[in-house]
Amino acid sequence: MPHFTIEYSANLDSRVDMAEVVEVVREAAVETGIFPLGGIRVRAVRCEHYAIADGNPQLGFLAMVLRLGEGRDLATRKKAGEHIFKVLSAHLDPVFAASKFALSFDMQVNEKETSWKRNNIHDALKVETANG
Repeated sequence: MPHFTIEYSANLDSRVDMAEVVEVVREAAVETGIFPLGGIRVRAVRCEHYAIADGNPQLGFLAMVLRLGEGRDLATRKKAGEHIFKVLSAHLDPVFAASKFALSFDMQVNEKETSWKRNNIHDALKVETANG
């Protein structure tokens, strides 16, 4: 259940291709090898209304949160998080170079007792893989 939610300031639309960003994050998550492919979700939510620091409308942000299920130790989560952040940060280097910009990434572990899911994507991927 690795679900990535990216909130970003609307002023990034002219500087960043968000469809590309969600694919960069998805690929980085796959590269970690710790998430089931069928569970990975990456979505971006444009924030039209926001206020940053001194209110300068040129300032931008991208804040990503990863929610995942229990079962991975801290060292594994840290290694995966560091990889994903490094890849995303490198992808956004041009934004840092051209403007004042804030990037953040937080990881949250959902307790299984208070997390409900229904998903048939895993089974469909297993069938597709088995049948080529």
